Amino acid sequence: MNRTERSIRRALSRGVTLIEILIVLAIVGMIAGGIAVYAIPKFAQAQKDSTRTSAMTLQQVAEAWRLQHSSECPTAERLKADKEISSSSKITDAWEQPFKIECDEQQVVVTSYGPDKKEGGNDDIIVPEPSKEK
Repeated sequence: MNRTERSIRRALSRGVTLIEILIVLAIVGMIAGGIAVYAIPKFAQAQKDSTRTSAMTLQQVAEAWRLQHSSECPTAERLKADKEISSSSKITDAWEQPFKIECDEQQVVVTSYGPDKKEGGNDDIIVPEPSKEK
């Protein structure tokens, strides 16, 4: 064997050292951390947007249903049972909590308690939005 063949065989049989693996893992960890810093807030905002859209749809359907049923206030389950909304439609918010539907003489209000799942927080999603009059 000549000298070149021996050096090629030695290089191929050498393998990967622990230091090289640790460096690669550190780089992958930094990339994953950077992505998480960007993606988590976007995911949270997407949940809120999705819940607001679902609540708006549910509010419109509930108003139409209410006009046909003597001003009775429906529940999401009742709307689904009466086939006013698709049987595959979600009647829960992005945090798997049921929407709350309330009616008064003039309007139907659909509420999600938001990420904290507690009534009355700043993160509640209410459709239509309450007026800001003081």
